[in-house]
Amino acid sequence: MEGGGGERAGGRKANQLRAYSCTRNPLERAHGSARWAQGDTVVLAAVYGPRPGTRKGENPEKAAVEVVWKPKTGQIGRQEKEYEMALKRTLQSICLLTVHPNTTTSVILQVMGDDGSLLPCAINACCAALVFAGIPMKHLAVAIGCGVLADGAVILDTSKAEEQQLKSFAHLVFPNSSKSVDVKESQQKDGQSERGLITSITHGVMSEDDYFNCIERGLAASARISDFMRTTLQKHTPDYL
Repeated sequence: MEGGGGERAGGRKANQLRAYSCTRNPLERAHGSARWAQGDTVVLAAVYGPRPGTRKGENPEKAAVEVVWKPKTGQIGRQEKEYEMALKRTLQSICLLTVHPNTTTSVILQVMGDDGSLLPCAINACCAALVFAGIPMKHLAVAIGCGVLADGAVILDTSKAEEQQLKSFAHLVFPNSSKSVDVKESQQKDGQSERGLITSITHGVMSEDDYFNCIERGLAASARISDFMRTTLQKHTPDYL
């Protein structure tokens, strides 16, 4: 991409997202699963549970969420461990943990393809899989990757090749809606997440202006993913949403 207004590889504009898709319950043995694709980045998320009991260190008065990340090839490393922690924090913030206390829900992620913006793709896959599994949630969430180029231009949903050219990036997670997606808990709301970000992960040299530019552009783009996710989930689980 040349400057802030030029076209990117493949002809995309700075704010243009890759084609995305969501497949419901591709895994029969999981309680819920989803295959989420953004271009050639593809993640398969499977949900098992809730099952009785929590691990040592977890609050037995609430439900626990555990996340296991499986890379496409090789062993899990530091980066994958960081992904697991970010996913766990994000999922715990959107799930209603008081509905099934002293239980554990396991979320297993398998990377099928990685052409950039891998963590946002994984978060979107997890959110869909949790809904398909019937896990009570405060609200849906959508994730978007924002990259900052050397000239300060912000590009969205970065590819693997583009990520090599970035001076910094932000992975942002926004609430899909302030409305709860659990029928029995529809009156419960989470004020902090209603007002803005659920999760924000940044890397590299990023000024305050760069960061807020990422948030502004990411929020606008997340609305498109949000509409797609809600339409897809309503099609498959009309009584749940």
